[in-house]
Order: sequence, then structure tokens, then C-alpha cells
Amino acid sequence: MEISEVMKKQSLNQKESVEKSELYKALSASRTSFISTGVFSFCINILMLAPIIYMLEVYDRVLTSSSESTLLMLTLLLVFLFIVMGTLEWVRSQVLIVTGNRLEKSLGPRVFDSLFKQSLASGGSVSTAQPLSDLLTLRQFLGGASLLTLFDAPWLPIYLGVVYLFHPLMGSVALAAAIFLIILAIVNERLTRRDIQDANKLNIENTHETQLNLRNSEVIEAMGMLPRLRDRWQQKQNELLALQTRASRQGGLITTLSKTFRMTMQSLMLGLGAYLAIQGDISGGTVIAGSILLGRALAPIDQLINSWKGFLGARGAYTRLSALLEANASQEPPMQLPPPQGRVEFKKVFVALGENAEPVLQDISFAIESGTSVAIIGPSAAGKSTLIRAMLGIYQTTRGAIRLDGAELKQWDREVLGEHIGYLPQDIELLEGTVSENIARFGEVEPEKVVAAATAAGVHQMILQLADGYSTRIKAHLLSAGQRQRIALARALYDNPKLVVLDEPNSNLDTEGDLALANALRSLKAAGSTLIVVTHRNNLLQLVDKVMVLSNGTLVAFDETAVVMKKLSQGAASPSPAVQSAPGIAPIAAQSTTQSVTHNAVVEN
Repeated sequence: MEISEVMKKQSLNQKESVEKSELYKALSASRTSFISTGVFSFCINILMLAPIIYMLEVYDRVLTSSSESTLLMLTLLLVFLFIVMGTLEWVRSQVLIVTGNRLEKSLGPRVFDSLFKQSLASGGSVSTAQPLSDLLTLRQFLGGASLLTLFDAPWLPIYLGVVYLFHPLMGSVALAAAIFLIILAIVNERLTRRDIQDANKLNIENTHETQLNLRNSEVIEAMGMLPRLRDRWQQKQNELLALQTRASRQGGLITTLSKTFRMTMQSLMLGLGAYLAIQGDISGGTVIAGSILLGRALAPIDQLINSWKGFLGARGAYTRLSALLEANASQEPPMQLPPPQGRVEFKKVFVALGENAEPVLQDISFAIESGTSVAIIGPSAAGKSTLIRAMLGIYQTTRGAIRLDGAELKQWDREVLGEHIGYLPQDIELLEGTVSENIARFGEVEPEKVVAAATAAGVHQMILQLADGYSTRIKAHLLSAGQRQRIALARALYDNPKLVVLDEPNSNLDTEGDLALANALRSLKAAGSTLIVVTHRNNLLQLVDKVMVLSNGTLVAFDETAVVMKKLSQGAASPSPAVQSAPGIAPIAAQSTTQSVTHNAVVEN
């Protein structure tokens, strides 16, 4: 039992260590800056007493003695102290600005990487740059006036103590005023926190949905969906406005009450000072000094109330960033392995897209030797795209192991491994930049390799016909779907990768493009690359060594092309394999259960 408790405590300590090693540790690295800011705040708030002391001396000493030399020296000293105070204010603000910049520089790459990890883990359903906005919010908060208010607020007791030294009654009134403003600040936080949090959450969701709609603008325009989508957006926007309006009204009411109360108390303190002066309890200079000092004491609380939205925004950003970084903990890159040769092995692999989702792939086992070309066929939703994404490490397995050259994918350094992999997804997205940068995967553009990849993909001449050739910027030139697909194919072939995975590579190609694709596949086979092609077109089956058939997330057949084609022909109504329909696959599945489809020593159970 004691060992269990120790292990539990160690687990909690490890979890705390992970949290601190990310956002908390990044902030802790700036501890010296925060201490320096606190020291500067100490000096600034001490100097804030200078005008109070100056006023007391003028009223109580200079006016009574009529000493011009004393007035001159006091004035010169006050100006000097104001210059020092202004310099310290500027230095303090610069320290916090540098601290905010340091935070963004240290966390920026981690947040950027975590965004992509989060998108991959969700199957692409989470694709928002909100965490980058959260990081910006934190940086602006650290370099803004709101944080300075927190450094000034602890001086409230000291200012109240000085007022109390003027006269106990004045100190008591000042303390009551401070307590009332603190209560207002607490009420403001509780009244507005929930609405502001809900509004921020709704705003993030609405922005994300709008981004998705913009990516499908052609479909929306073609089918007249814009008015309905606009109504959906407007409905959520109205909810957002209602939450923000309620929070603003409540916060505005308390802010107005706080400001009015503070000004009233300053005036009442002046009246109280005058009364005490009439009674002979305090001097004339103390009358005005007490009022000014009360205003200075209550100012940080008033500022906290006014800038409470900024505090809530920063806190929300901190919470979201902490959750993101904790869910995508930084890991040390594994030891670099030799360049892969392209042997792929699945051993009893299950893949589910979501924590509680049903497996999309079930008990998949096979091995593809390096240099082998394989076509993956099957009906829609058979799991073909899921299989190749798991093969590339995009989707994680829930059970089983996927190995490349004998090593599990997690043992490979992804950045290094990516140089040896070519991937052409179904949905083609070229990135902002030039054609040559896209083909070179945004690494160093080596003209010979770029042209070689474009030539292998049969797209070299097409690129030369663009306005600026290889220097044409993707966003500045409207490329057709076929052109984008062929440039993306050149990107996949760049620098002769050992493992090439193509998902429906001819879905947008014309006859010329199909011919270029066929030539590219032959070149890959000749170069000894392992080639995986997901296809629905029979013409590509003649170019590969083996065919894999999937149905309902299970492996139905995997064998030499001629063997699988014969089985498909026997199970279909016509000699041509109907690979796009489930009925054409069902007979093969039945045969696999009764005849134990031979994998020719390729499938390892």
C-alpha cells in the first residue's frame, strides 16, 4: 500500500513537472525580470511620495518662513526626483516588453508544433490558430499597463499607513474606502467572468466555423448555401453579442461606480482634512496631502476594475495554452537511425479516430518489402486512406505496431525521416510560396533536384509555361486542380524518397497527366523505391507488383497483382474488377474466410 502511494505521488510530481516544464517554466525563466520590475516598482512608489512631501513642505515651511531659497531647492529636488521616476517607469515598461517578447520566442515554436500535433490527433477536425492568438494575448498582457497595476497594488497598505500617520480618523476613512473598492473588484470579477469566458469560447468556435466555410467557398456559392450559412453565423454572433453586452453593462456599471466613489472619497477626505485643520489637529498642507495620497492609494484598485477584461483574457489564454502544451508534451528526438530502405510492416494494427470511437482498421497484418510497389483498393470507407496515414505516422495506432525497416515509427526522428518519404494526399493544398519552394518542401531550393522532381512528375514543361516559371507564387496564380496535383506529385518525388505514398494520385488528371503519372510510377519502381498507391482506377493496377484489398477496415486480400485480379474477376459479375463497389469485394471476403487467402509469406500473423 505504501509503495502504491509513493508511485501515485511520483506520478503527480511527474505531471506537475510536465506542466512546469512548459508554460510555467517559460514564465519562471523570466523570474529575474519580474524581480527587477518589483524593485523598480518599489522605487517608483517611494518617489510617488515626493509630491506629497513637497506640498507639505511648501504649505507648512515655505509659506510660514517666506524662504525663497528653500522653495527653489525643494522645487529643484522635486524636478530631479520626477526625472528619476519617469526614467524608472520607462525602464520598468521596457523590462516587461522584453519579458513578453522572450516568452513568445521561447514558446512560439512549441505552440506552433503543438497546433499541428493537435490537428493530426483530431484527424484534421481541429484546425485553428487560436493558440497563437492566445500567445499574443499573454505577450501583450506582460508588456501592458494591466500587469504594472499588480505591482503597484501591494503598496496600498503603505499609503494607507501614511494617511493614518496624518490622523487616525483620516486613516480609518481611507481603509473603509479601500475595502469597499476591493469588494467592488470581487463583485465585478464574479459577475463578468462567466459571460466573458462563454463569449470567448463562442467567438473561437464561430471563427473556426467561418474558416471552414471560407475553405469551401466554391461549393457554398455554387449551391446557394451562403444565406443559410450567414444566418447560422448571425445567430451565433447574436449570442456572442448578448454575452458581451451583458458583461460590458455589468462591468461598466461597476467601473462607473468605482470611479465615482473614488472621486467622492477624495473630495470627502479633503473636507475631513479641512475640518481637522479647523480643530487644530493637522496642518494646512496635510489637508491636501491626505486627499492626494488617498487617490494614489485607491488608484491601483480602480485600475484593476477597469482592466478586468484584460486579466480574464490573459487567464483564459494561459489556461488554453497550458492545456495545449500539456496534451502535446515536448519530447526529445530519438537517436537518428540509418536512412530507411522502405520495408513496411503492420502487426495486428488497430486504428480508431477518437478516444471512444470504433476502430477504422481492425487487426491489420502484412509486410511490404523495400522496392515493392503496391496498390490498395476497396470500396468507399474501407479504410484505405486511414491505413496509409497510419503508415506515415499521421494517425496513431490504438493496438499493434507499425514498423519501418524494423523500427517502430516512434523511434524515427520525424524531421529526418520526412526527407525520405514522399506523400501525395487526396486533398491537395499547396502552401504560400513559389512553385520551386513547394517542390523543395520549403528547404534549400536546389535547382537540379527541383527540375529532376518536376521532370519525373511530367510537370516541368507545364511549370515553364507559368508566368514566372518556377518562381511563380502559388497564391498569385490560379492553378487548376490538375496542375496543383501534378506539382504536389513533384513535391512527393523530390530528392528520390525511399517510401512514396500516393492517395488517389490521378483523381484530377487528364490523359496527359495520367501518362505522366504512369511514367513516374515506372521510374520509382526502377529506382527501387517502395511505392504505395491508393486507387480506384484499374489502369494503375497493371503497374504495381502487388494488390491489397480492404473492406470494412479489414484486410481481405494481399498478393501478387495477377493473383488478386483473378480472384476479383471470379467474384465479380464481369471480367473487369469492380473495385469501387462493395459487392465486388464481398466474394473475396467470403473466400478469405473459407480458403485462407494466401499472402505468399508476406502477411505475418
